[in-house]
Parts: sequence; C-alpha cells; structure tokens
Amino acid sequence: MLIGLESPDDAAVWRLDDGRVLVISTDFFTPVVDDPYDYGAIAAANSLSDVYAMGAMPFLALTVAALPPDLDVSISREIIRGLAEKSAEAGVVIAGGHTINDKEPKIGLVALGFASEDAILRKDALQVGDQLVLTKPIGFGVTTTALKQEQAAPEDIAEVVGWMTRLNRDAALLALQFKLRAATDITGFSFLGHAWEMAEAAQVGLKIRYSAVPFVSCAREHALAWRFPGGAFDNQHYYQQHVSFDPQITDAERVLLFDPQTSGGLLMGVPRADVDAFMAAAKTSKQPAWLIGEVVPGDQIVVVP
Repeated sequence: MLIGLESPDDAAVWRLDDGRVLVISTDFFTPVVDDPYDYGAIAAANSLSDVYAMGAMPFLALTVAALPPDLDVSISREIIRGLAEKSAEAGVVIAGGHTINDKEPKIGLVALGFASEDAILRKDALQVGDQLVLTKPIGFGVTTTALKQEQAAPEDIAEVVGWMTRLNRDAALLALQFKLRAATDITGFSFLGHAWEMAEAAQVGLKIRYSAVPFVSCAREHALAWRFPGGAFDNQHYYQQHVSFDPQITDAERVLLFDPQTSGGLLMGVPRADVDAFMAAAKTSKQPAWLIGEVVPGDQIVVVP
C-alpha cells in the first residue's frame, strides 16, 4: 500500500509490480438534478474523477446503488443507462456491483485504474512558484440548489450538467504529458477546501486571483440571491480560518469559493517554466484551463481581487 488512510489524497494506491500501481476509489450520492439519465452520467463522471485526479486511467468499476422499491422502472433504467454510457465513454467496464432498497436514490461506482508509480499525482507535491490551473468553472452547488428551489432557468441547468458530465480524462492526460506531480479534483469540500488540503499537505501558501477564477454564467446571480446549499456554509465554517480575503471581495463572492461541487474540475500545480507550454497545449487539445493563482511561501490561502 503506497497511499491509504494516512494521506489526504483522492484514492488508495497499491503497488502491483515494477513501476505499475492500482488506484482505487469509490463515490456515490443522491440526485443533484431532476433528469435521471443526467444523474447517472454525473454520478459516473464524479466517481471516476478521483482516479483521474491521481494520474491514473480507470478501466474497471462496480456499481453501488440504492433505489426505492416503488420508483418507476423507467426512471431506474435511465439512471443506470446514464451511468453505463458515461462509463463506456471513459473506456470503463462495469463488471457488476450491488443494489439495495432505500427511500432515496443513491448511485455511484467503485472505480479502479492503472498508473505508473512515478507519475502519480498527489496533494502534497506543490512547490513554491508552481502556477495553479483549474479545468472546470465553479458554481455547480449554488445552481443545483436553485434548481431545487425552482429558481434555475433551463439554460442554467444545461450549462452545469454539461460541465458535471464532462470527464476529467483529458485534463489528467495533459497533466501526465507535462509530468506534473500535484493535483486534486474539486468536489464537496469546495474550491477553497480542496485547495487548502493541497496547501496544508505541501506546507505552502496559495495566492488566488478572484478575477481569474471561472464561474458558470449563472453562479453570481444565484449567489446574490443567497441560494447556496448548506454545505457551502459548512465548508466556510471549517476552512475560513485558513483563508485571508481582500476586503474588496464581497460576502457572496467569498461563499462562492466555498460552494460544494459535484464532478468538478482538476486543480493542478504547473511549474512556472512549463506553464506557457501547458496552457498552449490545453488550448490545442480543447481542454478548458484557467490560470488562477500561484503557490507562495506561507501557511494560508490569500484571495486577492
């Protein structure tokens, strides 16, 4: 066992043989959108994300599902279809799994992937001077909460579903191409929560430029209406002691950085000498990437305008 409970990393890692490792992770959750097919596809992309975040390519999965016994079979079928088709897009074989009855739907995967031991991406590998790159925008949590409150427009949901169902495969391949060492994916603990996990593990500080952080187009509207999920305030309560905000950044803007994400993007540390080539390669491969800050000496995250 190379990486397990003692580490804050995104998955467990087991050495198989000379230079090759097995990466294992699991995730499942309740519906975040109304459409059952989209729910299944998001669950698959989210479950596979931790494998990609470790620099591995997933190849095998088991389904973990809890479905109400009185749920219309057509809905269950669409959830499973969304999960299966997104897994197939990733080149992942679903080899079985386990299903139980429950009052609320829950679905996800136990996912396995292969990686080279010398190419594993870790949270503790940031170095002072590294540039911080994010590969998906933020604002999924506040938008899906607006959906639950019947305050989200159809185009809002279509936008966030498009991002949440996007695999982190190409972002991981780009990280491997440039032999990066530090990465994580942005999920329930929010952008700042997961960024702090990296900073704390590497014993460095981070400087984030708020104006460079990407948001889905409706995020600010829903933030100003204070449609945040409860998890955003839990994240803020837990992590705000590690964050210093410039006074120009408003309360709503601050909470957006604590917004819990589902199937968010990768946050990666790119050496300064490689960042121009990395961003050019991302553009060429049509992999979204935003340069949002840098690693600095210190023991906190500083957010500037």
